[in-house]
Amino acid sequence: MAHPTQLGFQDAASPVMEELLHFHDHALMIVFLISTMVLYIIVAMVSTKLTNKYILDSQEIEIVWTVLPAVILVLIALPSLRILYLMDEVNDPHLTIKAMGHQWYWSYEYTDYEDLGFDSYMIPTQDLTPGQFRLLETDHRMVVPMESPIRVLVSAEDVLHSWAIPSLGVKMDAVPGRLNQTAFIASRPGVFYGQCSEICGANHSFMPIVVEAVPLKHFESWSTLMLEDA
Repeated sequence: MAHPTQLGFQDAASPVMEELLHFHDHALMIVFLISTMVLYIIVAMVSTKLTNKYILDSQEIEIVWTVLPAVILVLIALPSLRILYLMDEVNDPHLTIKAMGHQWYWSYEYTDYEDLGFDSYMIPTQDLTPGQFRLLETDHRMVVPMESPIRVLVSAEDVLHSWAIPSLGVKMDAVPGRLNQTAFIASRPGVFYGQCSEICGANHSFMPIVVEAVPLKHFESWSTLMLEDA
């Protein structure tokens, strides 16, 4: 969950998000080193009256500033490609959920069950209870078992939407007439918040996403209760 004055990402709750955080730190370190080196060169050139007579034609400098950026790009590209392919992997999901975007709410269908589905609307501010978050709470949460591969099929009924949960490292476009898929594993129990991440109309900012990860036995109890109420 995000908190005031936060400067970084939310705490990772999935293996993919942990990899993204590591890659972010890796890339930020490279950017910091490059910025420091450039700043040092600028300060050194401005603060001295001496000049190098070979500054306009130096083969050594040209080799360095050609090879070094190429090496840096490779150091960034390799872990980036690894994470990119890791995010596309959907191996033997234990549960498949279809998330459908509407103006302006989400509906969920648990395709492994015969009749388990519901709509998820934002709770208005005046109906919130103490401890709930404004503009982020929903009347029905998407409940999933923790430490299990979850596949989410994402689409939309009307216009473009985007299903995103930062803590889980998930963001997938919801396109009308197209079924996209993504996957995640919640590595710990908790409630994870997200929002529609594609401008979809007047109430775009009022269609939050709430995923609750629980132990398997609690998920089975919840699904049984939902099926009885259906």
